[in-house]
Amino acid sequence: MSSPAELLRRNHLRPKKEWGQNFLGDERILEEMASLAALTPADTVVELGAGLGHYTRALAASGAQVIAVERDRELVPILREEMKDLRVRVEEADAKSFALKPIADAAGGKIVLCGNLPYHLSSPILFHLLDERASVKRAVFLLQREVAERIAAPPDSEAFGLLSVLIGLHADASIGMRVGAKAFHPPPDVESSVLVLEMLPSPRAPVISEERFRAVVKAAFAQRRKTLSNALKPVPGAREALAVAGIDPQRRGETLSVEEFAAIERSIGPIEKAGRESGSETSAE
Repeated sequence: MSSPAELLRRNHLRPKKEWGQNFLGDERILEEMASLAALTPADTVVELGAGLGHYTRALAASGAQVIAVERDRELVPILREEMKDLRVRVEEADAKSFALKPIADAAGGKIVLCGNLPYHLSSPILFHLLDERASVKRAVFLLQREVAERIAAPPDSEAFGLLSVLIGLHADASIGMRVGAKAFHPPPDVESSVLVLEMLPSPRAPVISEERFRAVVKAAFAQRRKTLSNALKPVPGAREALAVAGIDPQRRGETLSVEEFAAIERSIGPIEKAGRESGSETSAE
């Protein structure tokens, strides 16, 4: 397959900086990324932000059915032409809202989710994955290195934060490999890492309300230097729940495990008694 630079030149196109387009064409890196997806011919894989199709081709080499999602209507015809002889279906759609359940239902089981994600869209896409987690067994994303390492970070570390906990409730996260900026066209201003998420069959710890759990975690990390006693003021009942859960109110959010955050949420009590918190406080920002 021609390099990203050559394909763009041939089609009189340039990368859209405002869309975060940084194309990866290194075959060795792409093959290693595809191997992290652990695909078999029986799998269906959805690739978010397929671009020019270089990662798509590496995924298709496994024999799996590939659904390549791309919203740039200038790239979609190129993608369809490049993939025409492979087991690939191209969908012109937005990765942030592409419905995964119908794909999983048609496949008769959970799917694998992959993508070289635009860095400015990584949080919305990760939250979309959480919302549709029942349809996904594994996700392999190329992300900005700091974001990937934050998600995979353990409790009581500097990088541990909001996404570490929210994703950690539903997945085991690890760093599969690192990718330097020079591997991309054009090179981004940051280094990248491949994040591998193995989705859990059930949450790591039970919660009463996923929405309220997100509100508790977000409040705990809104100002990292605050103790839990002060940080959890915006969430009704959360400060009182610390004593019930047996958690020192003088601790800070980054010292808590996923299980401890879940214990705080459960200790607030049944959702109908605690009051319904606003979903507007649990955005991906």
